[in-house]
Amino acid sequence: MKTNSVKVNKTAEMTKMALMVAMNCVSAYIIIPLPFSLSPIALQTLIVNLTGYVLNVKQGFMTMLVYILVGLAGVPVFTGGTAGPGKLFGPTGGYIIGFLFTVVFLAATRGEKYNFKRYALLGCIVGIPIIYLFGYVQLKLVTGMPWDKAFYTGVLPFIPLDIAKCAAAAFLAGPIHRIFDHQ
Repeated sequence: MKTNSVKVNKTAEMTKMALMVAMNCVSAYIIIPLPFSLSPIALQTLIVNLTGYVLNVKQGFMTMLVYILVGLAGVPVFTGGTAGPGKLFGPTGGYIIGFLFTVVFLAATRGEKYNFKRYALLGCIVGIPIIYLFGYVQLKLVTGMPWDKAFYTGVLPFIPLDIAKCAAAAFLAGPIHRIFDHQ
């Protein structure tokens, strides 16, 4: 009997991980280009936060690593349907690298029980800033633009919508937890 329970748990874990990889890939295509920025508004920050809210540290790390490796291998899963080392190590690739660290941090600090307020707050005050930090630094270093311009084009325009995406991810995490916790 215990063997069947272990198989069900492993299947649920793999299903959640595959679902989050797939959702991240799809969300990379949902963008709004900004004429003054190298980075578009993308739905990915919602999915990255959601991944950190519904997976444990190891699962979240592996999920984002698989996503990054798939894109690095040339499958067009990065923002706007791009791929390859040029994207990952180009001006906006730091945001993608930040996804990995954000998911790990959120999974490690979110707590054992679902809590909308805690999840949303963690995403807004720590998760999104981690993505911004990696993106901002790489944008500045690769382009050579001044720090203030990198901030005004690579961070500031994204804050309001990313706050909303943190709340949406925190909201969606509740039903996902309920679905998978009843397996």
